[in-house]
Amino acid sequence: MADFYQLCDADQAECLTGLARAALARWDGRFSDPVLFKYRENAVFTTRREDGVRFALRVHRAGYHTDGSLRSELYWMRVLGEAGIPVPPVLPAADGSLFVHAGADGVPEVRQVDMLGWLSGGDGPREDPARHYFKVGRLAARLHRQGSAITLPAGFDRHSWDADGLLGDSPVWGRFWELPALSADQRDLLLRARGQARADLADYGKAGDRYGMIHADLIRDNLIQDGDRLQAIDFDDCGFGWYMFELATVINAMPDGDDAVLREQLFEGYRSVRPLPDLDRLPLFRFLRATTYLGWLQTRSETRTAREKAPMLIDNCCRLAADYLKNASGGRP
Repeated sequence: MADFYQLCDADQAECLTGLARAALARWDGRFSDPVLFKYRENAVFTTRREDGVRFALRVHRAGYHTDGSLRSELYWMRVLGEAGIPVPPVLPAADGSLFVHAGADGVPEVRQVDMLGWLSGGDGPREDPARHYFKVGRLAARLHRQGSAITLPAGFDRHSWDADGLLGDSPVWGRFWELPALSADQRDLLLRARGQARADLADYGKAGDRYGMIHADLIRDNLIQDGDRLQAIDFDDCGFGWYMFELATVINAMPDGDDAVLREQLFEGYRSVRPLPDLDRLPLFRFLRATTYLGWLQTRSETRTAREKAPMLIDNCCRLAADYLKNASGGRP
């Protein structure tokens, strides 16, 4: 058997289709053969039950989540759905478990597999950007309000986008300052910003009005428009973090993160539900979000995707680091 991780994406996906097929037998009912819909970190398949209802079957990447962490993700999604927030419903397996373990020939590990309801929408024209970002802000605020209101059960376990998870010795997405493509000057800039950010985060603190459960990736690819309603998918990175980190993620992913109109619509949408966290901290959190992408590259520096994206992501992160340091020093260069 060829090493799975040396195969091209198409051949890996073929192996994972066999694993998805094996896992599907663990759910009640008859389902159509799983068809690959998206393969990035996780492999997402689509399938229909005999009654015509469509579902998403997620084959999780190996080693990213413990069983307890995945169980906590699915628990939080169910809580959000019960509160009326539009997220995919979770379909338990026949034995009542929220996910199953499955293996298949060609895949070296047993993988976690869960099944979620398929959200309708997403096929029509995209709405006006200003209206879209108002809705994103409102949806983020609803998620944060619900996350701060619930009492999490014993054993609830999600990673934390906190100072250690972003800037510590072992960040959630990797040691961004060790990316081989960084020049000496770029590495020095990022390390100076890292040190300043640790001090500023300690000063900012984790009070309940600014820190709690967040989605952590509310970008366009993870939002589905259904008529006038905006729905959130892909909670793979959800965890504990600052609410401003959530908004910085949205802004950094805008076609132009410095578009004042779109940013203000995002903030207005958020304010329509709950008070907005401290906007003067935005340069800090935009820098922090940018470092996560360098960390992601650092752990995959040998891949073509990393080589192609590295220059743009490095330039962006260094620009945001310089902007953050300028603000932190009261405008001094």
